Amino acid sequence: MGKNQRNEEFETPAFDEIPSITARHVAHLETTTDEDAWTRAGMRHLLLRTVGRKSGNAHKVALPYWCDADGTRIVVASYAGGPKHPAWFHNLADKTANPTVWIKDRSEQAWVDAEVLEGDDYRRTWDALVKDRPYYVEYQAKTERRIPLIRIPAKSA
Repeated sequence: MGKNQRNEEFETPAFDEIPSITARHVAHLETTTDEDAWTRAGMRHLLLRTVGRKSGNAHKVALPYWCDADGTRIVVASYAGGPKHPAWFHNLADKTANPTVWIKDRSEQAWVDAEVLEGDDYRRTWDALVKDRPYYVEYQAKTERRIPLIRIPAKSA
């Protein structure tokens, strides 16, 4: 993408606050296409719907994204550096339960084949991401797990 995607300063919420913050954000985004709702702290957001790999229930989360050099959305399963991957990531990574996932980005809705990045692709993307959003380095330092990066294409493959 080439342009600076640094966002505004924000306070990282406590792990136990993240689910309720996310639920309120999802509820708000489902009612509006207003730009101010879809951009928080200078970060664009999308809604992601997965199917629970164990429950079979639909789950939605609001996630900030960053665009890679090709302009493709990247979401980060950081959970603010928490010790475990967020539930949405486990669901998304289970291709039996979620061969595709539903996303909404303000006025665009689509079923997409989300891709968990690996190898050199992961490293290149991580290195570019943290130039704009260095707090992810701090999140990574808090946890022993490698924070996953997920490519969210514009349309289903």
